[in-house]
Amino acid sequence: MTKHEILAKLPYGKSFLFVDELLHVDENGAKGAFTYAENLFFYEGHFKNHPVTPAVILTETMAQIGLVCLGIYLLKDNHTEHQLSIAMTSNAIDFLKPVYPGEKVVVTSEKVYFRFNKLNCKVKMENEGGELVCKGNISGMLITKSNG
Repeated sequence: MTKHEILAKLPYGKSFLFVDELLHVDENGAKGAFTYAENLFFYEGHFKNHPVTPAVILTETMAQIGLVCLGIYLLKDNHTEHQLSIAMTSNAIDFLKPVYPGEKVVVTSEKVYFRFNKLNCKVKMENEGGELVCKGNISGMLITKSNG
């Protein structure tokens, strides 16, 4: 499965998609990038006159790149007849630096385990300067549903 095929299978609409490019994916992890455009909907109300990317959005970005893209790759053989649903089941994230509108981040995940369709990954996010923005663990359940 190619990186473009994985991106095409992401279950998010444009307004809630936080993956611009998938840089690498294999059975052990994933790496991707996203730039937070200055006009994203959440900046208007998240700190007047000094917008900062909300922690929940940073977590979602790490989950989309580090967990969902990797999960799609790991379940690649089930995609011809089934649709994939993914639900985050837990996360423990340490936030170290703010991310401002216009910043690009790179997310890297490392698979801790994948069994019984539960995926657990160690994730980290760095800014363009290579500084660690946040890090932690994210888990999710990968569920395939039959089409039709």
